[in-house]
Amino acid sequence: MADLFWLSDAQWAVIEPFMPKGRPGPARKDDRQIISGILHVLTSGCRWRDCPAAYGPRTTVHNRVNRCSPRGFWKAMLAALAKAGWSGEATAIDSTDVQAHRSAHGGKGGARTQAIGPSRGGRTTKIHALTDVLGRPGVLLLTPGNASDVTSAPAVLAEAPGRIRRLSADKGYDADWLRADLRAKSITPIIPGKRGRKKRIRHDKRRYRERWRIEATFSRLKDFRRIATQYDKLDRYYASDVAPAAFRCRLSPDPSNLLIYMN
Repeated sequence: MADLFWLSDAQWAVIEPFMPKGRPGPARKDDRQIISGILHVLTSGCRWRDCPAAYGPRTTVHNRVNRCSPRGFWKAMLAALAKAGWSGEATAIDSTDVQAHRSAHGGKGGARTQAIGPSRGGRTTKIHALTDVLGRPGVLLLTPGNASDVTSAPAVLAEAPGRIRRLSADKGYDADWLRADLRAKSITPIIPGKRGRKKRIRHDKRRYRERWRIEATFSRLKDFRRIATQYDKLDRYYASDVAPAAFRCRLSPDPSNLLIYMN
């Protein structure tokens, strides 16, 4: 039992109001127990069938993820948490590539339909994120690994949970049309220009350093082994893995504060 993780009382108090209630059918298993099991699998990277019995029937833990995926439950929970605590004074946008395991191939509609595409690192999925001033993820979007960052930016920004005052991004988002679009929405772009540009782009170098927070967010997300490697054939299932990991990151500045050991 020493290796099992459990949601703390404080963190469960935040999550519990989102749990569905009053639905017909058999009595639900303990939600706190099941979600703790989901987070354990995401963190350890084990197969769902290897989920410890302390979290309840392994099929129940797996089905809770799968059945909530088509309804967008996990994404809606993350959006609600983000909207409630959003601080858009200084935001950042970026993406990270995730290697797709061979078991992730063969999904309906082909790899690209399931957010898997060729890149320098092989077949990958790209996670686009928008974080707030504290580095907490507010938006997560999946695309194939060869999707352009700058062309994906409007879709990410369209889901922003609140007002954005400043937006930091790296040179991959260097585009005049994006800067013009941001300024039209009263958002100050902090985006350096590429080296080959004819016209030099000025940006706030001091505030640009704040972009480290989104890199730290990606590092924390990839501490979850089932996030660091893509095992799911369908993108909606992988998105349902990423969302619980993201709201775990949101609920505590230090990931070790969210989960406690059961001794």
